[in-house]
Amino acid sequence: MSKGLGTTAGRSSRRHVLRLAGSGITMAVLGAGLTGCEDESATGGEGSVPPPRTPAPEDGKDGGAGEDGKAPAPVWSRTTSAQTYGDNDELVAVDGVVIASGDPLAALAGATGEQRWSLADGATPGAPLLLGGGTLYLASGKYDGSVIGYVPGSGEESWRSRLGKEYRQPRPVAVDAEQVYVIAEILEADGSSHTNVIAALNSTTGKVVWKEQRDLGTEQNGVHAAVRGRHLVYTDFKKNLTVRDTATGRQVWTHKTTKTSYGPFAVHGDLVIVPQGSRLQAFALADGSEKWSVEAEEFSLFREPSLVDGVLYIADSGRTLWALDPATGKKVWQSTALRDAKAQVPRQFVRVGGTLYGATDLDPEGGVHAVDARTGALRWTFNDGSGDHHAWLVATDGKHVFALHGKKLHALPA
Repeated sequence: MSKGLGTTAGRSSRRHVLRLAGSGITMAVLGAGLTGCEDESATGGEGSVPPPRTPAPEDGKDGGAGEDGKAPAPVWSRTTSAQTYGDNDELVAVDGVVIASGDPLAALAGATGEQRWSLADGATPGAPLLLGGGTLYLASGKYDGSVIGYVPGSGEESWRSRLGKEYRQPRPVAVDAEQVYVIAEILEADGSSHTNVIAALNSTTGKVVWKEQRDLGTEQNGVHAAVRGRHLVYTDFKKNLTVRDTATGRQVWTHKTTKTSYGPFAVHGDLVIVPQGSRLQAFALADGSEKWSVEAEEFSLFREPSLVDGVLYIADSGRTLWALDPATGKKVWQSTALRDAKAQVPRQFVRVGGTLYGATDLDPEGGVHAVDARTGALRWTFNDGSGDHHAWLVATDGKHVFALHGKKLHALPA
């Protein structure tokens, strides 16, 4: 499966606005720089992070659990320049580094937290960190209409493309072995914009392969996209689920959905799997026909799905965690461990060995949950106690689980 699954362009999402509005938070983008130094250790008090205990096990079977089932202490913690809106593609771990979207854009060594490289104006706040073919694709933070590819391990520029002067700030939304897919505003003569375009750029030459104007009323922000073979699939704020042909840009089909999640979806085989309120639906990429659906428990709504190692993981608002076969929708297991522990439901998952790690929104009972991937049993929850209003994000390099909360980045033993 291609990289860029479920990526989002334009992260001033409705979900984020509602989350901040509910907390009384003003949406301000703060350009704090990366400190590049380790935070002071503390042993108590609000927001403190305990010092390391014993070394974590290396087999990943118990999720690096500390003493008495408590969360392990971080291997390292750093204050970063992160500017995130709570979407999965704002934190990535690749080529021995971990990168959080921010200005400056900085890569930290996964093992030690030391800064490897930094780029001023390297990323546009809200645009995804898009990985594909060993390249990190970014919308230019200089707002000059460029899309740029970098070597993740070194930060060196390796590719650059421009859609054209008649388009404003193209943002990459998906990538496959041959093309980078972008969405951009179409500029009018007076500098305004009422429509947008979706286009494919050759990932070798940077040349425009095709471009198609989207329907009037669609938005360039809040787009989640993924590629599978000849199909580019994406959702947007206008409750559209659309599939295009990757070779020509031709629209294959589109559905007007009623309760499409504003978060990521999943693609498996020839299916796109989309949560819609209390119903999780799988549609055929070829023609949009429904192949299976799953109903949540009464009064519960599905959150965002994650496809990890061939299993579809998803939580619902009733604090039930589901593991499903993505091909059929059949239940692998269903767990109420989060409900029993009165813990917050996760909205993003990664897996290392036999442990599933789930990141939640802000909540005193949230943070990063470690769950037995075979049963759904809750092992421990890590929370830095900061009370920061940002959602948690997780990524992994197979040795560590990186947990980002606002500007604090923690490396947990996996």
